Amino acid sequence: MLTAVAFWLLLQFNRALRVMKNAANTPVGHVDSAVMLNAKLNPGMTLMQVVTLTRSLGQHISDSPETWSWTDAGGSGVTLVFDGAKLSRWNLTRPEASPTA
Repeated sequence: MLTAVAFWLLLQFNRALRVMKNAANTPVGHVDSAVMLNAKLNPGMTLMQVVTLTRSLGQHISDSPETWSWTDAGGSGVTLVFDGAKLSRWNLTRPEASPTA
């Protein structure tokens, strides 16, 4: 039983290291498409699952409630709020469209 627990812990540690290694190669808080990230989010996801999706560490906004943000090159952004280490809600923001003459 102890061997199984130790093996499971080793697998979790290895997974966390792999996710962080992949995230280390991109700027903090950057995502290729905020709209696509918004479409892939589900309530109850962990921050580790979100970092796996974005391949980037988020921009830390607040501790209470735990809030993180990602933006794309076009200015769109997604702000995520975690309650109890689980994604509870998120908000997609898009830049204002400039009026054309």
